[in-house]
Amino acid sequence: MFLAFSLFFITLLLIFLKPKYMGYSAVFMAIMAFLLKAVNIWDIIEVIDIVWDATLTFIGIIILSLILEEIGFFNWAAVKIAKFSKGSGFFMFVNSLLLGSFIAALFSSDSAVLILTPILLSKMRMLKLNYKTLLAFVLAGSFVSNSAAFIFVFSNLPNIITAGYFHIGFVEYLKNMIFPSFVSILVSIAVLWIFFKDDIPKKIDPNLLPDAESEIKSKKLFIFSWFFLIILFLGYVIGDFYHIPVSFFALGGALVFLFISALMKAVCVKDIIKNAPWQILWFSLGLYVVVFGLKDAGLTNYLHSLVENSNPLEVGFLSAFLSAVLNNLPAVMIMDISLKGVENHALIYANIIGANIGPKLTPFGSLSTLLWLSVLEKQKIKITFFEYIKFGISITPIVLLFALLTLYG
Repeated sequence: MFLAFSLFFITLLLIFLKPKYMGYSAVFMAIMAFLLKAVNIWDIIEVIDIVWDATLTFIGIIILSLILEEIGFFNWAAVKIAKFSKGSGFFMFVNSLLLGSFIAALFSSDSAVLILTPILLSKMRMLKLNYKTLLAFVLAGSFVSNSAAFIFVFSNLPNIITAGYFHIGFVEYLKNMIFPSFVSILVSIAVLWIFFKDDIPKKIDPNLLPDAESEIKSKKLFIFSWFFLIILFLGYVIGDFYHIPVSFFALGGALVFLFISALMKAVCVKDIIKNAPWQILWFSLGLYVVVFGLKDAGLTNYLHSLVENSNPLEVGFLSAFLSAVLNNLPAVMIMDISLKGVENHALIYANIIGANIGPKLTPFGSLSTLLWLSVLEKQKIKITFFEYIKFGISITPIVLLFALLTLYG
């Protein structure tokens, strides 16, 4: 048990210290776990079977996001929501959170915070908003990107991993998570407004922004992208009925869209492939191998005895706590293994909700938050550890509670 825990915490330490090289760190520690006999070859084979679809799906979603960013899709959306606010600070705040929710749902929470944050900051600086207002928008946007990121299987890596582990199809997942997701988004917006309302100006001047159409770099590809996204979504639904892996559509669709974009000379293929999150591939594989060391050491059996007769609230808050302390990916992996064989399937969805919302309790709860904080530093916005903790503790438990209560039906 001591060896497995030591390897696990060393892995987390290396990832937190150097998130840019998280894949190398995770694989290195997985090799160490194998050499020290904390895991065996059959564990590694089982891990590959669990994570391959989830990881390739995530990479595909990010590639698609990078292409859309390159052609001005997100810039256009940011200007549109600002103009649609008609000069109202309240509607600007709400619309920006709805946009963040939309992007998190369709393109993952990572895309929402890492791609949308610099864009929104750029537009808000054009609007001459003060520092406290900028801080309110980016913190609120970061939170809602997680609270909206469990509506679809592909919206976040914990969803994909858990759905794959328990063989939950796209449609079945959506039926169970659509209501909790809408409640989570609405409660998030309401609580965030109460928390930040004094920092949001009553009026803004949308005329300071450029025309939305001027943000589009390829008009033909922009129009085509809407039809492509609809077809891709239908592919997920149809694929579910024929038990086709989600990655076939996510990564396959992204590569097709990249090929079409390259033919239209709208993007540089080399840059898109270079910027794709290949580290995630090694990170998921390596981290899951290390987590299997905890399983073999008996931790997940102990947790299983705790959760098998629990209710969604207990499991959701346990998942949230583990996600906030350990990071949500190892937490959801540990909880998935612990929940194997439970009769109450609501506990599985409670785990997913906890792993999505819970990380916002701390700045190290998810890798996207760590990377997001580094993006903010480059944008000359500094959020201290205690500022973030105060924000996370004030918002997260309320939203998590309401989202979990929807599972009692």
